[in-house]
Amino acid sequence: MKVHGLLLLDKAVGLSSNAAMQKVRRLFDADKAGHGGTLDPLASGLLPVLFGEACKLAASALEGDKAYEAVVRLGITTSTDDAEGEILTEAPVALPGLDERIAAVLPRFRGRIRQVPPIYSALKVNGKALYRHAREGAPVVPEARDVTIHGLEVLGRDGVDLRLSVACSKGTYIRSLARDLGAALGSGAHLAGLRRTVVGRFDIAEAFTIDALTAMADGERRRRLVGLDSLVADWPQVALDAAGVERFRQGQTVPLALAADGPADPSGDDRVSVHGPDGLVGLGLRKPAAAAGRWVVSPTRVIH
Repeated sequence: MKVHGLLLLDKAVGLSSNAAMQKVRRLFDADKAGHGGTLDPLASGLLPVLFGEACKLAASALEGDKAYEAVVRLGITTSTDDAEGEILTEAPVALPGLDERIAAVLPRFRGRIRQVPPIYSALKVNGKALYRHAREGAPVVPEARDVTIHGLEVLGRDGVDLRLSVACSKGTYIRSLARDLGAALGSGAHLAGLRRTVVGRFDIAEAFTIDALTAMADGERRRRLVGLDSLVADWPQVALDAAGVERFRQGQTVPLALAADGPADPSGDDRVSVHGPDGLVGLGLRKPAAAAGRWVVSPTRVIH
């Protein structure tokens, strides 16, 4: 039986995202699999794994904000801005008054900020990942870019290890946040631990470890999958009849039956999920037709 859907995996420390994905792909005997939002081997937590036709919906279903619990170790900087890199500098950290100094600098990192990604990252410059430039002995410092920190709070501190909760926009590097926080404190810092707790509207509380999935019977495992319809449940929806579905799947623009099917804002186009008599058939762009008060939907992603 073909497998289609999203699995919320609680990835363990020590596994790459691809290795974790391959393990669960074999558990589900899935032909096709992918994952959304790579987690480094150092990190644990929520890793969305997509099977079959769900892979086509990855960008649409998982494009939201993220949240993490992070351990920032003060006093040491590294080449990778995390615990896997070579130590670059070490500096003593004055513990008296440290909590007050942390509280004083945290507001600088809330809201919309400029952030320079780590030189060891998968971000591409001139068609090559930054970490490849660095490993070849020609590191490239990328340009700063805008990210948004929606929430940044102290969970606790154990000596020089600071535990933080971070809610942020897609594209935020927690390693960069740790590095920049250390610089603001004058001691340097790196990311010593990371756990992702939220991806878009999905939460770690809904996730399963590989061990838990392995212990389940096949039918029980499959019931843990998030269905295709649920992946775009918060999108506006349009419904097509069987003839409309056939045209949509052939890549054609389809007229919508009623003016009421138009966007809430009639002045603009509208991303929608498209449904037929048997469920989700894809994603589309709903827009005004030539005839006043009428609408059409054009396919942007077709589910077969």
